[in-house]
Amino acid sequence: MKKVLIANRGEIAVRVIRACRDYGLRSVAVYADADADACFVKKADEAYALKGVTAAETYLDIAKLIDVAKRSGADAVHPGYGFLSERSEFARAVIDAGLIWIGPDPEVIDVLGDKLSARRIAQSVGAPLVAGSDGAIETASEALAFAKQHGVPIAIKAAHGGGGRGLKIARNLDEVEELFESATREAVAAFGRGECFIERFLDKPRHIEAQILADRSGNVVVVGTRDCSLQRRNQKLVEEAPAPFLSDVQRQAIHNAARDICAEAGYTGAGTVEFLLSVDGVISFLEVNTRLQVEHPVTEETTGIDLVIEQFRIAEGKTLSFTQTPEPRGHAIEFRINVEDPGRGFLPSAGHITRFEAPAGPGVRLDSGVNNGCDVPPMFDSLVAKLIVWGRDREQAIRRARRALGEFVIEGVPSTLPFHRAVMQDNDFAGADFKVHTRWIETDFAAVLEQATRPAQQGKAALLRGVAEIDGKRVEIGLPESFLRLFGQAHTPADAKADAATDENALRAPLAGMLAHWRIQNGAEVEKGQVVAMMDAMKMETAISAHRSGVITLLAEAGTFQQAANFIARIDPIETGASSHNAGQAKPETKA
Repeated sequence: MKKVLIANRGEIAVRVIRACRDYGLRSVAVYADADADACFVKKADEAYALKGVTAAETYLDIAKLIDVAKRSGADAVHPGYGFLSERSEFARAVIDAGLIWIGPDPEVIDVLGDKLSARRIAQSVGAPLVAGSDGAIETASEALAFAKQHGVPIAIKAAHGGGGRGLKIARNLDEVEELFESATREAVAAFGRGECFIERFLDKPRHIEAQILADRSGNVVVVGTRDCSLQRRNQKLVEEAPAPFLSDVQRQAIHNAARDICAEAGYTGAGTVEFLLSVDGVISFLEVNTRLQVEHPVTEETTGIDLVIEQFRIAEGKTLSFTQTPEPRGHAIEFRINVEDPGRGFLPSAGHITRFEAPAGPGVRLDSGVNNGCDVPPMFDSLVAKLIVWGRDREQAIRRARRALGEFVIEGVPSTLPFHRAVMQDNDFAGADFKVHTRWIETDFAAVLEQATRPAQQGKAALLRGVAEIDGKRVEIGLPESFLRLFGQAHTPADAKADAATDENALRAPLAGMLAHWRIQNGAEVEKGQVVAMMDAMKMETAISAHRSGVITLLAEAGTFQQAANFIARIDPIETGASSHNAGQAKPETKA
């Protein structure tokens, strides 16, 4: 390998660029319009525009990515995580184009990416498993029948899902059908396939995972374990390595199962095998992630192994630089720095970072995709940085984490920093009696976090494109509005609903994202607090609730992109709504 195209963005693109430089490879970045001025674009040796705004138009467009790889002269592709990293069709397209795919074989991605076939492999090697459906569940009524037979809680999982997408936990029978439909929608939107299956859910479990590296010489090594139990809505927030408070028997069972599953599947590259651990010690296989994990730095910090460089070595056909599980050295904790407001239920946000002061000092590492003055676009993941803190033991790591989090300053957009600071003071996490589980935030976290100031609404992210002549050669150029603003030529459209800012009947989008669907009909009577719609933003579905009781008139179509605070519906008091606005007859219209 000589030149690697990185089919990703943000902090993971920066991470791979640095590994390329350390390993002596050149790096090629690709970018959506909103990322034209991003850190990863500037750090790469070369960067190419994907000429689009949404993920579908850019980082998920296989043809565009292969075309850039060929034009740039790249001979290998690293997918990072998310986007196309676990899509076998992308791996096949890369290989068919004569390029090196830095990841497992497409056939292995298919087998392990399908959670049903992964479950069958786990069964065949004797890995621990809870009861589940024999195959995909076709309808919401089948899901309800399973729940009635086996009891709740149950986990509804997208067979081709990952990263918390297409995963719903039903704790009551009356929510099973709606959650099944929601899991299916998320799976179709994120992975293009909506098949779901069901397993019994272990209540208040810990989330434990094993990092795997495997080469083409048959070496399959467990690099170490991680605890990823601190989550909100099935999205991880804090991870640590090695996984603490495991018995030797539990740790060995996890190591054995992870190694055997990957060996049976013919795995190569870096991957992660995930498990749940119940409060009474029951271990159950969860899934295999056929890619690098967001939380891989904590394993690197406690083993001294660069997992990305090992991926490079494996892709080149070399053997692993080690063949035995390394003895962990010290303890590491990773904090995901997301642009979310913990005071508003971790509501994703977007905006302009006006101040970014990173911590430093002994035991502190920062993997960041942003810095001062960066914009966080609304159409991609809310993760902007990862703070990784190392100590000789867990107690020292926690003390250093408190110091580092205290030094960290982000202004202009909300962030998860206040939550992380609170967690480091909470005895459930920091004490000797570890009480954290996957729903700890929703059920046990008692700290009251202040709501952050909402950032100013961003304008459109698209570049202004045109054609210019440079040295007699006709070329296409794309310019951000900020460039034209220097010459007084830029024009940002005013909010079409600014005149409705004081309208108490207006229902507005709580964040920027896709209006996934309405849960009520136009003209319906709704109660205050009732969920009326779902928005899909930054990897999650977010519920929109009625801010008052009355008759609702829908003003935005499902499937349209909405900026934060857009006027998407109105709710008029019942005594005046039906007659004054003819709500029942109104036709929804799309609002920009």
